[in-house]
Amino acid sequence: MAGLAWCGRPNGAAAPEPPIDPLIEPQENDRVHASNEDFDRILLTEEQIAERLTELAARIDADYEGEDLLLIGVLKGAVMVMADLSRKLHTRVRMDWMAVSSYGSGTRSSGVVRILKDLDTDLHGRHVLIVEDIIDSGLTLSWLASNLRSRNPASLEIAALLRKPEALQANVDVKYVGFDIPGEFVVGYGLDWDEKYRNLPFLASLAPHVYSA
Repeated sequence: MAGLAWCGRPNGAAAPEPPIDPLIEPQENDRVHASNEDFDRILLTEEQIAERLTELAARIDADYEGEDLLLIGVLKGAVMVMADLSRKLHTRVRMDWMAVSSYGSGTRSSGVVRILKDLDTDLHGRHVLIVEDIIDSGLTLSWLASNLRSRNPASLEIAALLRKPEALQANVDVKYVGFDIPGEFVVGYGLDWDEKYRNLPFLASLAPHVYSA
């Protein structure tokens, strides 16, 4: 699969190891239903998310040992994962934020990417890790990675808590993936529908009657 080029390696290290195999665990929670009628079910609990982020942080620490790493969070959805992942890292990190938009108030991408907030940091010569909440079609992330790669970082990789394999429309090389999930509309842990539900500590499948009303 064609993907993003590795723009350089910390300390001239050997080629990076294959990506972590995502954990596919939502089926284990099929019997756990949310009490709120807005949700069909809980896909991932707060504990499952925290455990997986700990595993990803350990891998990132190993890959960037002795290096400074710039984490780029994609607003607004990545706020939770950015905060929790960064606190689990022992690597020296800096953080910056970028906001892009391809969604309206509905459930599908508009396909048009706009930069709402650009970075404050010059990426030239830095090791960069994009931190995303979810990869849906991958179109926005593909555009974003290409844009940031043009700014000449020393290296550029992507970490995403969630990925929907069935929805992918773009080839994006994602080194750190938390969970592969079904093609449902999910909310919680930073993910929203019409700016609601971001503060939930778990990940839930939104009931169709909510977004189809």
